[in-house]
Amino acid sequence: MAGSGPLGVPAARWKRHIVRQLRQRDRAQKALFLELMPAYNRLLEKAELLTWISEKLQPEPNDVTPTALQGPWEEDSGPDSDEVPSPTTLRVKWQEEEEGLRRVCGEMAYQVVEKSAALGALESTLEERQSRLAALEAHVVELQEARSRHARQVDAQRELNAAQRAAYEALCAHARLQEAALRRLEEEARDLLERLVQRKARAAAERNLRLERHEKAKQARVSLELKKAAKRTVSISESPNTVSQGMREEAESLAPTAEPLSLKSEAGDKWKRPFRSASATSLTLSRCVDVVKELLDFKKRRGHSVGGAPEQRYQSIPVCVAARPPTQVQDVLDAHLSEVNAVCFGPSSSLLATGGADRLIQLWNVVGGRLEADQTLEGAGGSITSVDFDPSETLSGHTDKVTAAKFKLTRHQAVTGSRDRTVKEWDLGRAYCSRTINVLSYCNDVVCGDHVIISGHYDQKIRFWDSRVPCCTQVIPVQGRVTSLNLSYDQLHLLSCSRDDTLKVIDLRVSNIRQVFRADGFRCGSDWTKAVFSPDRSYALAGSWDGALYIWDVDTGKLEGSLRGPHCTAINAVAWCASGSHVVSVDQARKVVLWR
Repeated sequence: MAGSGPLGVPAARWKRHIVRQLRQRDRAQKALFLELMPAYNRLLEKAELLTWISEKLQPEPNDVTPTALQGPWEEDSGPDSDEVPSPTTLRVKWQEEEEGLRRVCGEMAYQVVEKSAALGALESTLEERQSRLAALEAHVVELQEARSRHARQVDAQRELNAAQRAAYEALCAHARLQEAALRRLEEEARDLLERLVQRKARAAAERNLRLERHEKAKQARVSLELKKAAKRTVSISESPNTVSQGMREEAESLAPTAEPLSLKSEAGDKWKRPFRSASATSLTLSRCVDVVKELLDFKKRRGHSVGGAPEQRYQSIPVCVAARPPTQVQDVLDAHLSEVNAVCFGPSSSLLATGGADRLIQLWNVVGGRLEADQTLEGAGGSITSVDFDPSETLSGHTDKVTAAKFKLTRHQAVTGSRDRTVKEWDLGRAYCSRTINVLSYCNDVVCGDHVIISGHYDQKIRFWDSRVPCCTQVIPVQGRVTSLNLSYDQLHLLSCSRDDTLKVIDLRVSNIRQVFRADGFRCGSDWTKAVFSPDRSYALAGSWDGALYIWDVDTGKLEGSLRGPHCTAINAVAWCASGSHVVSVDQARKVVLWR
């Protein structure tokens, strides 16, 4: 990068650093040089002194060295010695001394060179280390700047967190206030509903009492009129005018405000022809029949009045004595706009419901081995994964997709499971949630007994809940995510299907897995693959990912057989009708197949 030195250091800073390093090197070399020069000067002085002494000691003819020139090197001659060393001896000694000094000077010069080389190496090392130190200092400066920047960011984030925490606490306080207000409103709504029901009941009772009094008065009037009419004889002539006149007389005699006929007319009419008397009797009887019909109609209407108990209607429900596995296809339809996820037979085995990802519920009539469209139900807010039969209700309360829904045996309560990790009990009479069960994993399917709720979950566990206690009573682990649960008609056995490609039969009397069904080629095609018992619990039925139906014999635990037909994609759900005569399967390719 232009304008920058090594390691990203700015050019001006890098130049100042080089100048500072050169100055330090000059100072260090100058100090060494200043230390070396005095020693070198001393050596030169000694050499000059030795040279001067050597010149002085040159022998002169007939010259005798005075004793005053005797130096300290004459160690061998004692003070009492009379011998004087010769100049030659002195010269040799001085030469030896000079040679020694020269050697010392050479050695010192060599040491100076070595020291200079070592000093150069040290200076190079020092420069390298100083350059590294400068780079590290620059890096430290950058890190300090980054640290300051990060510290500012941390402070800003802390301020933001504090603001968000304050906002969250304010929202929590507001939510608590809203929840308290909601609870108060719910309590007020329940009180209002109870008061409304009580007022309606009182109004219905009062209305029924008034109607009953009115009916008793009417019956008394009619009885009185019938008694009076029975004592009269109406003459009927053959002419139309006479007939119409007789009818008018009859109408006048039956009117509540009409005056009773005189005894004279009754006596005069009594002696007319017997045919007329017989006709009068038949008219009177017909009038009695009309009154009885009117009373019966009133009683029927009263049965449907406000607060009255509705008439109980009964329909024939087929009973399965011995179910037979399906063997052939009877009808194939494209039932929905997208994949079909759920199917269920009605109690009479002639009505069928299917639910799909297109948010529709289709109702079908099973007529002569064919499926005939009945009607389409709309209004679901998402993909339908479970259907059941009962009076229609719209229940709101889950915060995520509802994956399972079943009516309880009492038929005025329902249980739902959802991906919001809750299981809810509903009071259908009042259309509100009576209990919420929080679970650690979201629910894929639920079934209901008398006082027990069984839920299958994504965390590979089947949980048992008692409607009378607030906690889970038992947990049965399985080896895969639970996709469906099915309760036998006698409520003694539970069939589970899971993503480990197995079906398990759980004996609810001992709460233990009794049988495990497997088959080569059988695999669950989705997280909501449904498996069912036959109505007599002789067989277990499930659809596979390859479009085949697999049937197991519950008594022997062996595979009874597999059926391959119109399905070319994964089968999502199957249903076995209550009579045991038909089976329906639905798949991801929009198909509904009726088997027999």
